[in-house]
Amino acid sequence: MSVELKICTFNLRVATEHDGINNFPYRTHRILDTIRTEKPDVIGFQEARDEQRLWLRESLTDYTLLGCGRNANYRGESVVLAYRTDVFEMIAFEQFWLSPTPSVPASRFGADQSTCPRTTVAASLKHHDADEILHVYNTHLDHKGPIARLLGATQLIQRISAQGGKFVLTGDFNATPDAAEIQSITACPTLPIVDATVGLGGTFHDYGKLDNPEKIDYIFTNAECDPAESYLIEDHPADGVYISDHNPVFAYITLN
Repeated sequence: MSVELKICTFNLRVATEHDGINNFPYRTHRILDTIRTEKPDVIGFQEARDEQRLWLRESLTDYTLLGCGRNANYRGESVVLAYRTDVFEMIAFEQFWLSPTPSVPASRFGADQSTCPRTTVAASLKHHDADEILHVYNTHLDHKGPIARLLGATQLIQRISAQGGKFVLTGDFNATPDAAEIQSITACPTLPIVDATVGLGGTFHDYGKLDNPEKIDYIFTNAECDPAESYLIEDHPADGVYISDHNPVFAYITLN
């Protein structure tokens, strides 16, 4: 039996007082309304600090949430993977760092990477009505270094290829579609990969400050997928308050 799954990638934007009326506590109602309206089966969140992870776990009671902070003490900014508890069973889970030593907390690539460690949360999920296992990866590549981003993308594709099976990779890749780090994924010679967001426009709008938003958020997959069905939510402010500084992005895949 085949099932259609709705996948979301959603950069929350870190909680910071510098954002004024768009600081995280003032946006939580809009974030929650978006998730409740869209009802995605799987969500990849980025930029969740400790207090934001706690809020997600307390608020998204229909979901199981995975992921911890990127620092050596497992605290700090994180990527979080959420899946609907009522339709999935978790077969396996891991969090690893994008680095030459992925099991070492807070490890990084050298080269041009920023001081920020970068992590990936991965889970193997079994849908109640499908035979195939879905391997889901959620990541956030470095905001500063193109070499670090390319190394991170390469590490991810190597792990995904070695694991095999159907996968979804969500995240903020901090790179536009023509960048080498994105091309290393979409033109992978060993694995047919679809960019489910290929027909979408820009996703990072900086709270409406950018006239031409940048496309840096993606959903990649080797499952059956029609990119024409993908969409993003145009983030119009309500009384000056946005959902985030990124547009939430959605895609559909079919799992057998």
